[in-house]
Amino acid sequence: MMIMLSLIVLITNNNSNAVLLSEDSYRISQMPETRYFSQYEELSSPGNTVVIYPILTQNAYSWGGIHDFYSGYCETCTEVEINNNYEPIFSTGAKSFRILEFLGYYVINDFDVDKNPEILKEFDTVILLHNEYVTENEFNAILNHPNVIYLYPGSFDSKVEINYEENLMTLLKGSSYPTSDSTSGFNWKFDNSNFEENTLCEDWEFYSIDNGFMLNCTPEYLIQDSDDLLREIKRIASN
Repeated sequence: MMIMLSLIVLITNNNSNAVLLSEDSYRISQMPETRYFSQYEELSSPGNTVVIYPILTQNAYSWGGIHDFYSGYCETCTEVEINNNYEPIFSTGAKSFRILEFLGYYVINDFDVDKNPEILKEFDTVILLHNEYVTENEFNAILNHPNVIYLYPGSFDSKVEINYEENLMTLLKGSSYPTSDSTSGFNWKFDNSNFEENTLCEDWEFYSIDNGFMLNCTPEYLIQDSDDLLREIKRIASN
């Protein structure tokens, strides 16, 4: 199910031109993509490229979600009710999502891939945002695609499963869960979560791995002001 999402992004503060989305005072302009209106033709999607919106990560970072379990705020929060609405936050890569969607990149979400892993074969390039929480179906589908842009560090940190009948997401494996010696959800050899705290991206670069390219920093602030980053994303997606 491919959808364009401009009309369903949730804006929760009608009295301001910014929306407070997390405790650390991170704010996202309602329209960060307007920076690129005049460069639309130059920076727009090269064509058959899709962004996977990390709706599972969004749910994990909700109040009483799995991230609260990891943070030690809730001992029983290894299961969370799923909210199916898109509510972009820092932890999902909100600005990148808004900008790439505006530039014409197709958008699907974790559910689409989990239910139909073959969907990724329809695209030449797949772009991940901060897809930290994924199912095994999604993990395997992404690794089987030959050209993936891992735009945010920390992909695949936690393995979850989805109960669609009860609308629940459950943590199966992650850091120190279910046992203290658990390191991550999939023990992926290309785990680059060590770059997550680099939000300045002063010396950003993509480096190659078996099935694509990874960025060496978290570009949530960079992408709203970097023509060069968007040109490089387009170049990689075009190859």
